[in-house]
Amino acid sequence: MATLLISDLHLSRERPALSRLMLAFLHHGLTNTRQLYILGDLFEVWIGDDAIPDEYQQVIAALHDCRRRGIELYFMAGNRDFLCGGGFAAASGCTLLEEPQVLRLAGQDTLLMHGDTLCSDDQDYQQFRRRVRDPYFIRDFLAKPLAERQTIARHYRQQSQLRSSQKSYQDMDVNQQTVASALQQHRCLRLIHGHTHRPGRHTLTLSDGQTAERIVLGDWSDKQGSVLRCDDTGCSLETFTLGDLAR
Repeated sequence: MATLLISDLHLSRERPALSRLMLAFLHHGLTNTRQLYILGDLFEVWIGDDAIPDEYQQVIAALHDCRRRGIELYFMAGNRDFLCGGGFAAASGCTLLEEPQVLRLAGQDTLLMHGDTLCSDDQDYQQFRRRVRDPYFIRDFLAKPLAERQTIARHYRQQSQLRSSQKSYQDMDVNQQTVASALQQHRCLRLIHGHTHRPGRHTLTLSDGQTAERIVLGDWSDKQGSVLRCDDTGCSLETFTLGDLAR
């Protein structure tokens, strides 16, 4: 039985084809799957468990159906959906995970992260992240009326797009020393993360001379999904289309 890991779907009302691809994946793409890990940014925006948009309901129901079929579901929040809480967990059947998390995977202790904290060169973003993740900020935000939360979320998204357009490729990628420090802190030689939308496998040498691996999950498009499949033989990055799932 396999463990699958995905991230960075960014489901939204504006992308119904992407939701259809995710639904097909949940219905037909989990054969011989024991566990599914979602490492953040499943949703483009999440402004509270009391304000779940209609366009998310089908995917949430399909996740819950996977749980009823015996598939273990785990969710680690990303920078877009960090307000997913107990209401989301109950509706979807997902177990919420704190970041980071160490998992025994394919015979090796593996560090799981969404990945945004690894982009430590982007100081503006890290400062913003600390502010919006503050428990007092979250409490005050969730207490606001729905319309006000929607307005604030749109403003933050517009500001994020503007900042991203002004930054270099390197600024928005992971910092190698931050990666190495995270691996050494948690005594792992493998890291799996998303966030950067740059799928691939990378090796690095730690300060003690050991070789470690960093696997980056792929983001999804309307026509193609991305998954990391791990079993007793190892881990492989795979892509698929709606047609692949229909076979």
